[in-house]
Amino acid sequence: MFYRLNPWSKDSNPISTTTASLLLVSYALSYFLPFYLSPLTRPSPTLSRDNPSVIRARIRSVCISCFCCCLSTFLILLYVANFSVPDALHYLGLWPLGLTESARALSLTALLFAGPLFLYLVVDDGWKDWLKGEPVKELWGDMLTWRNIVAGPLTEELLFRTSSVPLFLLSPLPVSRIIFYSPVIFGLAHVHHFYEFRLQNPRVPVFAALLRSVFQFSFTTLFGAYATFVFIRTGSLLAAFAVHAFCNGMGLPKVWGRVERLDGRGSGMVWTVGYYALLVGGAVGFWKELWALTEGGNGLVPRGAFGR
Repeated sequence: MFYRLNPWSKDSNPISTTTASLLLVSYALSYFLPFYLSPLTRPSPTLSRDNPSVIRARIRSVCISCFCCCLSTFLILLYVANFSVPDALHYLGLWPLGLTESARALSLTALLFAGPLFLYLVVDDGWKDWLKGEPVKELWGDMLTWRNIVAGPLTEELLFRTSSVPLFLLSPLPVSRIIFYSPVIFGLAHVHHFYEFRLQNPRVPVFAALLRSVFQFSFTTLFGAYATFVFIRTGSLLAAFAVHAFCNGMGLPKVWGRVERLDGRGSGMVWTVGYYALLVGGAVGFWKELWALTEGGNGLVPRGAFGR
């Protein structure tokens, strides 16, 4: 049946790059277009996307979309690529879970945020909040935090990694290009925030709002490439989700300016030197350990596929 739906299919690859691309675009559209079809999820000048009722409705919508997209790719793996059920689940990154790979990928990502972690945990005494369990209470008690740390990363990884990456691995597209090609759609899927931002901030100049969207597209595309790399190297949805959730929680690192405590105590110069030393050192460590900390026995492709 699926061969008849895939007129570009070749003997050497179950599906073509064009087919994989069209499926990815359709998956992305199924993810965010429903937001604008229902008054429960459609933003307006008086209804923000951060409203708890909107968040709940959107989470329900994307869960349905992700289920359908995952099922579609699963069936393609079974009936087009002739995978067994265990192999198909592996390609989807669902089994094995990859607990060790996830911990290693999370450690690698933490290196990149060594400076911000120092700022939050040490300079601003964030470790005290963790001892009290405040972040966990916020996660379970605040709908916005739940969306940003759990629902958003999980559904996006289900759609843009679990549902999409296997399609490109079945196509002739080289792995090195998959890592940078598929995340472009991931980045474009966030461009609709331009419309929502303009609705809520009509006084902000269009050019400034456009620059904001361009930056968001660039950042999300770059992160998407890293998440795709982690997903392919570890063969684990959990690893990609953990990295995504961690990055959402940390936000963008501070890359300039003086570092000081919120209460003003201590030497600002000491905090500043420590922060930027860790920021640079962490980035160097991240680059050096990029391959070692994503190495594992569950990767979706052999190491040679990366040209190493």
